[in-house]
This record gives sequence, C-alpha cells and structure tokens, in this order.
Amino acid sequence: MLSVLIPVYNYDVRGLVNTLHDQLMSAQISFEIICIDDCSKAEIGTINSEIQQLAHTSYHISSSNKGRVATRHTLAAQASFDWLLFLDADVLPTSDAFVSSYLAYLTSDYDAIYGGFAYNKEAPQTEFLLRWTYGRSKEQVKADIRNKKPYKITISANFLIKQSVFKNINSKITYKGYGYDNYFGSLLKTEKSNIFHIDNEVFHLGLESNASYLNKVEQSVDTLLKLDNQGLINTTENSLVVVFRTIKQWKLNVLFSWVFKKFKGRFTSNLLSKKPSMLMLQLYKLSYICYQDSNS
Repeated sequence: MLSVLIPVYNYDVRGLVNTLHDQLMSAQISFEIICIDDCSKAEIGTINSEIQQLAHTSYHISSSNKGRVATRHTLAAQASFDWLLFLDADVLPTSDAFVSSYLAYLTSDYDAIYGGFAYNKEAPQTEFLLRWTYGRSKEQVKADIRNKKPYKITISANFLIKQSVFKNINSKITYKGYGYDNYFGSLLKTEKSNIFHIDNEVFHLGLESNASYLNKVEQSVDTLLKLDNQGLINTTENSLVVVFRTIKQWKLNVLFSWVFKKFKGRFTSNLLSKKPSMLMLQLYKLSYICYQDSNS
C-alpha cells in the first residue's frame, strides 16, 4: 500500500524511522521503509543499519555519492507499492497522526500531496539562525495559502506521490546538484499533475550553519539560472525567477549586478549576524542571479 523512501547522507535516521514504523504498524497496512545511504561516513552507516531489525525496513549503502536526484530515482525503482512517501533524513513528524493523515489520500484523485514544513519555535544558536529564520518565514506556510499557488512551494523533504508520476517527472531531471525542488514543481505544473497541500508538517531538524546555507543559496540560484537559460522552467511559479525576468526585460539587471558586486560584503555581514534580514536575503539572491547572468 505505501512505500516510505528516505535518502540519507551523514545523518542519524533512527529516530525518524522508529517514529514512522510505530505509526505504520498501528495503521495495520502493508508498507515498507527503504533508506538509501548516499555514501555517508562509515560510522553513520553503522549506526543507521540498526533499523534493519525493524519489520519491512531496509537500509542500503551506495558505493559512491550519487546525489539526491539519482538516489530518489533508485528508491522509487526499488519501491513495491503504488504510493511513495518521500522524507528527508533530517526531519521528524510533528504529529502522531502523520502517517494516517497521508493514508486518507491514497484513494484520492490527486497525483501528489505535500504535507509542509515546520520549525521549532525556539531560536537556535546564532550559527544556525539564517536557515531557521528563512524556514520560518518562507517555508512554514499553511496549506490553504500553499494551495493558492500549488506548484510554488513543493518541498521534497515531505511529500506523497504516485510512483508512476514520480518516475515520469524525476526522469526528466538529469543533473546532479542542489536546488531542483523548483524544477520538480515546474515539471509537475507542465505535466498538469493534480497536486494538493495539507497541514501534515515535519520539523526540519538538520539546520546548516549560516555560511553553509548561504553557499547553498548561491548553488540554488545558479541552478535556477541554468534552468531558466535552457528554457526548462517556463511554467515556474518561483518568485525569484519571475522578478528576475521582469528586471531583465526592463534592462535593470546590470544595475542589480553592480549592487551585488558593490554590497556583497554588507549583505553577507548581515546574513551571518544575530539578526539576519529576510529582505536582505531576497536582495542578495536577486542581485546575485543578475550578477551571475551578466558574467556568464
């Protein structure tokens, strides 16, 4: 009935898997939990392998790092059931009814169901504030708002999807890199997949350091720019791409490129501080994409 698929990279997944397993057993359904370790450190693989003691649960370790897109494709290929529940390793359900909330949609006409993201209310140490602040302001969004533009916030860390739909969409993503959730959402829209958002969140626990996250922001923007230049996200609802296209149409991209070059130091200083500004982060991303476009 349900295949739970978890790509793992350098993260202790035992808490998540045990929580899911308890809920799945209580639901009294046919299920499997498959984890693929994308060549983590040896000690991570050792401790995570403990989950194989659980019924209907397996843990496989890749011989080389293949990236999230390829790992998810392998997970889907190994799945036995028609519905796939994808979860990142560094999340934890916010509710004891997490699994049952998804099970209610297995007989629906939807192609994919997105549960949403949540963050602990208590602020983390300063070193992790940027990721936490962004998550709470931009990713922790109620389902009724997400459903107004259903293809905009398609976070792959927590979603249910038909196996046939996932394989079709994911097979079109041939790159290895960071930031392909937006591309996946754009492809869902292009294929006219019927998706729906519900309030069935998971806590995002694996916060990156401020510097690491800012680096991932740049990687994500680079990915968006590459996809846009290749005409692969023409149907995207991503706000950054939409604004970037408008700026470029009005020939203001050169100005924003200059802003990034001139003020990058000030932007970075704020974003790595105790009070990172989300307005500053948006300006950083917008000026960065213009800078990269002008210098490509």
